Formats: sequence, structure tokens, C-alpha cells
Amino acid sequence: MQIGESFIGSGPNAAHINVMVGPRTGPVGAAWAGALSSPTKGHLPYMVVLQPGVPVKPMTAFINKADLRGDQHETMTWGPAQAGVAKGVQECLLEGVLPPEAENDWCVIAAVWVNWSANDADEVFANNYQAAKGAITAAMRQEPSLATVRAAAADVRNPFYTPKA
Repeated sequence: MQIGESFIGSGPNAAHINVMVGPRTGPVGAAWAGALSSPTKGHLPYMVVLQPGVPVKPMTAFINKADLRGDQHETMTWGPAQAGVAKGVQECLLEGVLPPEAENDWCVIAAVWVNWSANDADEVFANNYQAAKGAITAAMRQEPSLATVRAAAADVRNPFYTPKA
């Protein structure tokens, strides 16, 4: 199992994606099946598609981290965020970031944050595309390195909080 993360953009159209990638016969496959068979109110896992009836390969489950709230948020989640994830995952397979056996023997779980205030479909698409591709690439490269983690530990912060010096 490989695990990756990526945060792209700023403001309400930013994308934050966590991924788990690995063989269907391992823990990722078990989690994938469990996620799709266990929706809860506001959280409706689904398969990522390039077009209706054409799922990405490897098969990918989209897990919304923000509960669905209203028509605009649902549209941003199911539309441009999903399309961005689809493009990012598919390119990772086609460009060799994922190994050839990932096509039919692996699966991906993408936990995706779409802000309730997201309002620009093209920006949501672009950010989720880059975040999906970045998270899978980081997972397969086992990034970040310990040196990167060590440097970041000296300056802990995130888009929602920066400690006072």
C-alpha cells in the first residue's frame, strides 16, 4: 500500500486530496470495497469516471471529505472535482507513474476535500487534477523525504493556521 497527499490552490476552490494506492487483494482493496458499500448521510462514495460508463483505471473510489451541502456544492463535487481526479489518476497510469499491473489489479481511494463555498468549476477541476496527480506521484515515490519532513517540522503551518513565532 502506498499513501500520498497533495494540496493545490488557495481559497474556496483549492483542492486537498489524500490517496491510498495498492493491490485489490490487499488492505486498499478491502478499504475500497468497504467504502463503496458503506455510504453515510452526506458522504456518498462512488467510482470515478472519465465519462459516464467509462471508469478510470485503476478503479478509483471518490470519498468526499466535506459532507454534501446544497446543489452548488454537490455539483462542484460530482462534476469538476471528480473530473479532475479522473484525469489525474488516468494520466498517472498512462504516463507510467503507476506500474502496468495497476491497470486491472490495483485500486485507488481518493479522499477529496471540496470547500462548501467552491464557486469556480474550472479552478476546482484544475486544482483537483493537479492534486490527484501530485498525491499519487508522492505516494509512488514515498514522498516526502525525511529531510523534507525535518525541515517542515521547524516551521509547522497550514492554510488555516500559522503558529505565532
